[in-house]
Amino acid sequence: MIRILIADDHALVRNGLNQWLSSIEDLEVVGLASNGREAVDLGCELLPDIVLMDLSMPVMDGITATAELTAKAPQVLIIALTTTGDPQQVNAALDAGAMGYMLKDVEPEVLVANIRAVVAGGLALSPAIAANLFKAGRGPRAIYDSLTPREQEILLLIAAGNPNKQIGSKLGISDKTVKAHCGRIFQRLGVRDRTQAAVWVMRIAPNESDTQ
Repeated sequence: MIRILIADDHALVRNGLNQWLSSIEDLEVVGLASNGREAVDLGCELLPDIVLMDLSMPVMDGITATAELTAKAPQVLIIALTTTGDPQQVNAALDAGAMGYMLKDVEPEVLVANIRAVVAGGLALSPAIAANLFKAGRGPRAIYDSLTPREQEILLLIAAGNPNKQIGSKLGISDKTVKAHCGRIFQRLGVRDRTQAAVWVMRIAPNESDTQ
């Protein structure tokens, strides 16, 4: 069962998504948030698999909420679901940690398919947005640069051959937190394991990986 939190300031959208997604056999809506602050608080409390995050919300906008929730609960995956495909907004959402960016005119069946794809380790992008990102050259180095400083630290320690326990000891965090970060890093890089992650980062940032 895929557990979902819906964050949108429009009750009609929240309720509509709730009704639709709750009718799908393998999906469960576990919470509704009307602003970014609620999205972060409920995300940390409920730890859903997916958050559908509107970007234009009161109290705290969706991009800020995405960044904060990603930092506090890296195992929670976020899909931006909004009305604008503005490239700056897209880049900001992805840089904040979103694993997908969909427009609200998406067909319901496509949204469900993309939710499943993100949980399975993929990215979910509207076709036009994916094309724009490709044209703009968001390649591997840009993906590396979009990782948080902590994620980059962990990735470089992985490349240097450090196991999770040693990484946790070096960074002063628990093995569980390291594991959650690793899962998120692997998803953003599109790799399956530590070996692939090490090869990936040594190709993209060989000088950095030598210093760990």
